Amino acid sequence: MVKASHGLRRKGRNILRKSPRARGFSAITHEFVQFEVGEQANIYLDPSVHKGAPHIRFHGKTGRVLAPQGRAYVLSVRDGDKYKTVISRPEHMRKVKN
Repeated sequence: MVKASHGLRRKGRNILRKSPRARGFSAITHEFVQFEVGEQANIYLDPSVHKGAPHIRFHGKTGRVLAPQGRAYVLSVRDGDKYKTVISRPEHMRKVKN
């Protein structure tokens, strides 16, 4: 038996897969989206960009932007009954539509 890997992207075959027509690089405009402090954002991992991605556990969650941090943003995300701090680049975030 081979020992299973325990990396950050394990068990993510379904989450980290694009449809056949969406394969390849994402639009560069995703990188330049600006978020304001206090604004809500959905965490949606972009599998074509590895850098600045939060943990797979937070994929699909909604968080509130606390502060910018370099090219990334600090988010407060509810995970169960706790609020956790997540650092994510804008390529992996989407604005919440009201």
